[in-house]
Amino acid sequence: MSRFYIDVHALQTVPPSNLNRDDTGSPKSAIYGGVPRARVSSQAWKKATRDYFGAESLLEPSELGVRTKKVVEVLADRVREHDPSVTETEALELAAEVIAATGLKIETPTRKGSAKKGAAGGDEGDEETKEPAPQAKYLVFLSARQLDGLARLAVAGAADIKTFLKDKDNKAQIKQIADTRHSVDIALFGRMVADSTDFNVDAAVQVAHAISVHRVDTESDYYTAVDDRNTDAEPGAGMIGTVDFNSATLYRYAALGVHQLAANLGEGLRDDESRTTPVRRAVEAFVQGFIESLPTGKINTFGHHTLPDAVVVKLRTTRPISFVAAFEEPVRGDLGGHVSEASARLAEYIPDIERAYGDEGSTLTWVLRVGPNTQRLAGIGTESVSISELVAAVGQAVSEHMEKSA
Repeated sequence: MSRFYIDVHALQTVPPSNLNRDDTGSPKSAIYGGVPRARVSSQAWKKATRDYFGAESLLEPSELGVRTKKVVEVLADRVREHDPSVTETEALELAAEVIAATGLKIETPTRKGSAKKGAAGGDEGDEETKEPAPQAKYLVFLSARQLDGLARLAVAGAADIKTFLKDKDNKAQIKQIADTRHSVDIALFGRMVADSTDFNVDAAVQVAHAISVHRVDTESDYYTAVDDRNTDAEPGAGMIGTVDFNSATLYRYAALGVHQLAANLGEGLRDDESRTTPVRRAVEAFVQGFIESLPTGKINTFGHHTLPDAVVVKLRTTRPISFVAAFEEPVRGDLGGHVSEASARLAEYIPDIERAYGDEGSTLTWVLRVGPNTQRLAGIGTESVSISELVAAVGQAVSEHMEKSA
């Protein structure tokens, strides 16, 4: 398949909030164009997008994976689902052997305080004195189908798992299961294991750090909390604290290599579907999930539930192109807002960059916008009246392009 990409650009205004904190608790920031900007890290929005797949039922559980150090416990649960006669202890032992056979490094973590509690005469059956289950030394990303396949093999070798795994064919099959039939989220965001590079999956998606189109300074909220049980004779606050926040109009960008996504899904394609169907479903889920998702840092404090004011999606066959340079000179917002000028900047910059570097004959553009402040973007591409219409149009274009390039 020839290379082609989906670029997703969004302008989104968030009110006072702290979506993504640094190590001091302040909103993350960056210097761009010589001035401080609000920043939301790519990792924060990737996690929000992954969570949105399941929370909004954009994808079925069977199409998703789990990323955890507790992969032995997760696999042990699958083993018991396949064979309820296996005890919890046996399932953990089987799972640990199978995970180790994939080449992943596992270890048994030490639980602080458990030795002291045992020595003090605690019941040996207490949860506090149980030896913790083995864990991977790093986060491991496995799909639901990979876990099911590994669980079936574990059950097949349950009588003598060590002997079962000495068979080269069985061990090779375990490695093959762990590295095929990837879930959509693994295919999109990739998988990296530093000490087992053949386990890696190149990400099909690149997500930029979202930055404000204008200068942003961090503010601080001083708050107090009253003790409900205090009497009039006990004046004052029960708690005093501060929380840092900012507000910003963010430029967000992500690039999806559809050819890489198709390659990653690989054997995950179902026999009863056309080869374009799983790829289209994954593209549609990502476009909608990235646009509508929102990092939830301090969301109970600030309730920053917003959606993008404007979205521009492009299908291109050249290379991904971010439009962040439109905001290298920060938007001033002299009239009290930033969305109108930011939209105007994009409306001027996009045709210029496309004229210089783009391929008009192979590039498709869609626009979804809200309100009069985004009017300048109306002529940039085909307008969609809703997110569902936009997503369906992008998905259809991806299917057609895949069929033509087959």
